[in-house]
Amino acid sequence: MSEFFGPLNSEGRVPPRQQTRVAAFLISAHGALARQFAFALPLKLESAWQTELNAQFYRETELVSLLLRATSWVPDVALGYMAASWETAWSPRPIEGIADQPLALAVGLATLAHAAHAGIRPAALLPVDANTNDPFVMTLRRIEFESSRLLQAQILFLKGESLVPFRDTVNSALERRHTEVRKLWSEALEGVGISAREGNDEKP
Repeated sequence: MSEFFGPLNSEGRVPPRQQTRVAAFLISAHGALARQFAFALPLKLESAWQTELNAQFYRETELVSLLLRATSWVPDVALGYMAASWETAWSPRPIEGIADQPLALAVGLATLAHAAHAGIRPAALLPVDANTNDPFVMTLRRIEFESSRLLQAQILFLKGESLVPFRDTVNSALERRHTEVRKLWSEALEGVGISAREGNDEKP
């Protein structure tokens, strides 16, 4: 079990089996976020946080599109049952105790997005000799860059004044999401010979 992708081929590319597993997980997570951002958007934007939802929807969609095109896909018999468990885990969870239902849904979505962007660090798995011009490698680094930007927006929202009365509830929900995402990510990686490193999560 290694902490990085590999062994790389002679051109410094990640093995297709590892590419497939990691890309499938990322597409599942970012695709779920894109769908939920789309459903959370009202026909008319009425607040700043709704404007941010619109921006994040398009960024998540772009990441899914990049992964679909940059990955060297191979059959993975484990993906069927694993994908089912991933999709179940991403299901919307409104935060209990917040009477404003659109806000409760937005907070639930923000906790999932925060956990995904802070807890899933695919570029950290790249060894130093990975081919920097490989499309898959470039895509993982783009995801890392975009995730750091999206994470800051989620931190600002979750620490906003409107959520001060619900701070303990929000923190508990966020911790549960982080634990769940870390577990699923670790299981996905272990199946292709990678040991996920913890301790890189950024909490609000």
